[in-house]
Formats: sequence, structure tokens, C-alpha cells
Amino acid sequence: MEGVRQIVVVGGGPAGMMAAIKAAESGAEVVLLEKNHLCGRKLAITGKGRCNITNTKPWSEFMTHVHPKNNFVKSAFFNFSNEATIEYFNSIGLETVETQGDRVFPKSMNAFDVVDALVDRMRQVGVKVVADADLLAVCTDGNIFKCTFNDLSSPRFIRTDVVMAKALIIATGGLSYPATGSNGRGYEVAASLGHTVTDCFPSLAALLPRNYDSRLYDVELRNVGLNLFVDHDLIQSEMGEVTFTEDGIEGPLGFRVSRKAIHALENGSSVELVIDLKPAVPINELKERVKREVASFKWEVPMINEARMKKILRRFMPAEMIDPFYAMSKNLTVNTLADRLKDWRFPIAKHAGFRRAVVTAGGVSLDEVISKTMQSRLDKGLFFAGEVLDLDGDTGGYNLQMAFSTGALAGLSAAKYVAAL
Repeated sequence: MEGVRQIVVVGGGPAGMMAAIKAAESGAEVVLLEKNHLCGRKLAITGKGRCNITNTKPWSEFMTHVHPKNNFVKSAFFNFSNEATIEYFNSIGLETVETQGDRVFPKSMNAFDVVDALVDRMRQVGVKVVADADLLAVCTDGNIFKCTFNDLSSPRFIRTDVVMAKALIIATGGLSYPATGSNGRGYEVAASLGHTVTDCFPSLAALLPRNYDSRLYDVELRNVGLNLFVDHDLIQSEMGEVTFTEDGIEGPLGFRVSRKAIHALENGSSVELVIDLKPAVPINELKERVKREVASFKWEVPMINEARMKKILRRFMPAEMIDPFYAMSKNLTVNTLADRLKDWRFPIAKHAGFRRAVVTAGGVSLDEVISKTMQSRLDKGLFFAGEVLDLDGDTGGYNLQMAFSTGALAGLSAAKYVAAL
């Protein structure tokens, strides 16, 4: 590609597309390199195909769902907040709707509509998108970035090409969902340019219990408590929904504790999840309820066998849970039932890994990036946005909002930088 461009954005995900759009809206010439044939491949599968664009919580609450340094995101958030994100999507023709938990989705509940809105906007503001461009390396020549990439557009042969720019925005994402093209190349490039990359591990991923009972697959529990124990110490307590899948324990609660659980597993610690099926009922009240339910059957306690115990369990849980719960509750009796309902233990063997992790924890060190501009402290022409940074959030729209916020700020900052040259 001939000539030196003003800005090159690497990565056509939510952060990269927003960075390219905001830079182009500011008058900059922008080229975006995307490894896949189309932009937004991972974005198209988020939120189970519905795309949870953002969360409307105010910053004071929003920040509690950001890790590991939530204050780093503050400038980006207030530059392009959740309210601004909603208004922006509405302004470019995408209607949105707010649902339970302050979550915002496209009104169509179709993630492809979000992708299309961003791609159309890039076209409108003149962003040149180079698809099938697999970045190989970046080097600097004076104040110019030289980006070498493989052109994968031809099925017959691979051609190596180069694009040069005055400013570079790295928005390559992380390692999660590698089937969508995530390969960690952004970390390699950042390291080659002198940046520190912290240890990366999956977050918002399923936790697989030891001796996992397949009869639990597809069971969903609402209004339960979930406690995370690491090396027998209580680390985190949550309330909400749990989903059992083929990969293990997921759902909002499973994902919420997964970051600390996975980090502990990676460090060789023992991890155990404990589900409280009746968190709103104190143990003494639950014991009294058990007595009343047993009495309603008019059975003598010594005569309560397995079949009868399972009938009692039906008063406390969905039918599909009874067999696995009974099998996991060794020596279950009427006298121990209340305790077991509030203390259902799942020793965790492993996690699902990056294959189905929603987001990557770890990444480019925040100490080497200026939070007010997303600009590198090591090279003024280098900017970062999105998941490639050592930033991750809880499930519920927080990660996408951080991608949009950091992307918008990086794009605006890069445009100001090249305009001042």
C-alpha cells in the first residue's frame, strides 16, 4: 500500500471500529486492518447473538464491575459514556432497548445489526477497511509506523504487504474465542514496541466441577447464592442466576466469580463453589420448613427411603435437579437436608479456557498507557483500545462499553496527534 497514511487501526472489533470512526469523524485519514474477511466477527456472537451493547449504571456503580484498575477507565468513560453510546447508536440508525439489569441491546435483539451499523458508519466517514489482513509485525522508522501483514484475500496464495502511518492504534482484542480470529498478536506487537504485557488468563468462562454430573446440563437456577472458596477461604459471595452447561457452571453468577476462580486455579490453588439454594431463608427457618414438609407426607422418619426423600426434594427444587442433587449429597437425611440445601458443594477441577471465555484478563500494562488519551507513554504515536489492554469487566455490557469508550478516546486522541504534526 503506497504512501504514509495518517492513522492505521489494527483490529476490526468494537474498539477498533469505534476508534476508526471517531478518528475519521475528526477529519483524519484512517486505514483499518482486519484479519477476518469481515469486521465484527466476535461482536456478532456476543450476548448469545443479541449483543449487550452497554449497561446504564452510573459510573459509581459501573466502576465496581471493572478490573483490575477501574479508575484507569474513568476518563474514557466520561469522554464516551454509556449514555453517549446509546445516543450515538440511535443517531446512526440503530434503535436500542433497555432490559432487566440495566442492560442495553439493539431493539431487534440481533447482534449483526450492531455490526452493520458500525460498518456502515465507517463507510460513511471514509474509513478504508482492509480485510483479510493478518498483521505480522510493526516497526518504527523515525516517527513512522511500518505495519507488515499477510494479505489472505486470495485462496491460492498469500501476499505480504506493508502500510505505513504516522499514528497506530492497536485494538486487536485478546485471546478469547480464538475461533473468531483472536490470536494474541496485539500482545506480541506491543511487546516488540517495548510495552509490558501482563499474564493473560480467561475470564467469564465456565468452571468445570470435579465428577460433574451430566444430568445437570441445561438446568438454570434463579435467586440462589453462590460462594467462592479458594484454599478453603471465602473469597466472594454473589446472588442471582446460575446455569449448568456441558462446560460447567456458567450464567451471571458463574461468570461473576470466574475471574478470581480461574486466577486461583492458574496459580495452583484449590477452588470450590458452594450454592445456597435458599439464600433468603435462614437456616433455622429452613429446618422448620423441612419438618413441616416431611410431616405433610405422614411418614415416619425411619421409613423415609431414597424414593421418599426424592419426593420431599421436589418441594425444594426443580424435578430435573433431584437425581444429581441426591447423588451428590452423600448420606442425605431429613435432619441434614436443610444444611445441604444451603451448602451444595462443587469442587472445581478446571475451567473452559479461552475457547469459550467471553473476555481476556491481563494484557498491555496500564502503567505504560496514559488514561486520558489511551496514548503510549513510550511512543507518542502509539495508542491502545479495548481488550488488548489489561482491562476486563463483569458480564452485563461492561466489556463492550469499555471497548467503545477506550476506542472512541483512542481515535479522537490519535486524530489530534496527527493534526498537530
